[in-house]
Amino acid sequence: MQIIEVGVIGAGQMGNGIAQVIAQAGYKVKLCDLNAAALETALFTINKNLDFLVNKEKISQDQKDETLTRIECHQDLSALANSDLVIEAIIENEKIKSDLLKQLDGICKDTCILASNTSSISISKLASATHRPERVIGLHFMNPVPQMKLVEVIPALQTQPDIFNLCFALMEKLEKTPVRVEDIPGFAANRILIPMINEAIFCLYEGVASANEIDTISQLGMSHKMGPLALADLIGLDTCLSIMEVLYDGFKDSKYRPCPLLVKMVNAGQLGRKSGQGFYSYLDKKVQA
Repeated sequence: MQIIEVGVIGAGQMGNGIAQVIAQAGYKVKLCDLNAAALETALFTINKNLDFLVNKEKISQDQKDETLTRIECHQDLSALANSDLVIEAIIENEKIKSDLLKQLDGICKDTCILASNTSSISISKLASATHRPERVIGLHFMNPVPQMKLVEVIPALQTQPDIFNLCFALMEKLEKTPVRVEDIPGFAANRILIPMINEAIFCLYEGVASANEIDTISQLGMSHKMGPLALADLIGLDTCLSIMEVLYDGFKDSKYRPCPLLVKMVNAGQLGRKSGQGFYSYLDKKVQA
C-alpha cells in the first residue's frame, strides 16, 4: 500500500500543524473542519509558520508556495472518501472520537488507514468502533507539531503489523522521530508529563509557591524550557484534566487523582491560552483551540 493523500480532521492547533508537516513532506492533504472560520484561521497559521521558515532560510519561497498548493480545506467529511490515511485531531473525548471513526468507516475506502492523534484514549477501544480495527492506529504528535520531533506510534491490539510499519515509516518521511508505544492509559509521554503538571497545580493549590515561582523553579532548577503551569495553559487545562481522568480511571491509583484546582478552573471555562485565561492571562492574545 502507498500513502498519497492524507486527510486531517480538526483545524485547531494540532490539526493545522499536522496538515502543515504532511504537506511539507510532499503529500496531498485534505484538512476538514465543520467550522469555516477554523479552516480560515488554520490556513493563516500555516502561512505564518511557513513564512517564518522562509525568513530563517529553512525553506525557499517556492517550497512554501508548493506546500500551500497541496492543502485543500473542506467542511464535508465526504471529501476524504479517497484518502489513504485519515488522522483525527479533534477534542479529547472518547465518545466523540468513536462516533467520528464510525462515520469515517462508512465514508473512506476499505484500504484507508484511520489514525487518532489522541493523547491518552485507548486505541484498541477506538479501533473496536470500526469495521476495520486492523487498520486503526494511534499517531500522537507533540505540540507544537511543526517544531516537535517526537511522534508516539501506538498500535491497537488489533492493528496489523504492516499498517504499523507503514505509519512508522511515514513519520520518518515527515522528518519526525517515531517511537513505538504500547496502548496503555496515557501512553508514555503523557503518563510522565501530565502527572507532573498535576503535581505543580497541587503546589499552587496548597500555597507552596505562586504560579510564576513554580514555573521559574522548573525552568532554572530543572532546565525545562517552559514551566509546567505555562505548559498546561498551552496544552489546554481541559485536555490536561481529560488525560488525568483517563489515567485515574485506567489505573485506579490515587496518585493520578486530578487536583481540585484543575477541575475548578475547567468548570469555570479557564482553559489556558485558547480561552484567554488559565494560570496566566492571555486576554490580549486569545488563540484558537
